[in-house]
Amino acid sequence: MKAAIKFTLNLISQILILPFATICKLEAVMLPGHSEVLFNICAHIMAVLPGLPGSFLRRAFYTLTLENCSSHCHIGFGSIFSHRSATIEQHVYIGNYALIGSVNIGEYSLIGSRVSILNGEALHERDESGRWTPFSADRLSKVTIAKNVWIGEGAMIMANIGEGSMIGAGSVVTSSIKPHILVAGNPARFVKKLDQTE
Repeated sequence: MKAAIKFTLNLISQILILPFATICKLEAVMLPGHSEVLFNICAHIMAVLPGLPGSFLRRAFYTLTLENCSSHCHIGFGSIFSHRSATIEQHVYIGNYALIGSVNIGEYSLIGSRVSILNGEALHERDESGRWTPFSADRLSKVTIAKNVWIGEGAMIMANIGEGSMIGAGSVVTSSIKPHILVAGNPARFVKKLDQTE
């Protein structure tokens, strides 16, 4: 019964959100690869929808606009995906006020509040005059968060995270993390191995 109610609410939410999703799909078709202006406007609107209805509407929007987003996930209040090239597998939990770029998030992963997942370390570079260049989609580097990963509150992720690993709150990850380990700090350093049954 609970599954049927959730399915029905997800379907109603997708119908309600269809105008926003249609605008984003048209943008993707007419301006492929580089323009995400309308997608970002809609993502900001979805981010501030409060309570349980907001949770359903956010999930519905992203299931219709991201590369792939499971209808069995939670995306918290204030959380924003800055690029549509993201994949969210089932049973993923994303806390409040997370900022997420181009990423693959594996099933059963937990993303804490205020986590930032950036697209590598080379989004900006210096030009001939020494000034920092603006964002360019050509420099995007998709980050992979393997399944069953726990990322603590306020962490900043710029590299891949291996299966079953834990990232301590406030950590800054600039290089790939191996599976089943705990890392913490800025920059993130090895703390201990995690038992796969923990």
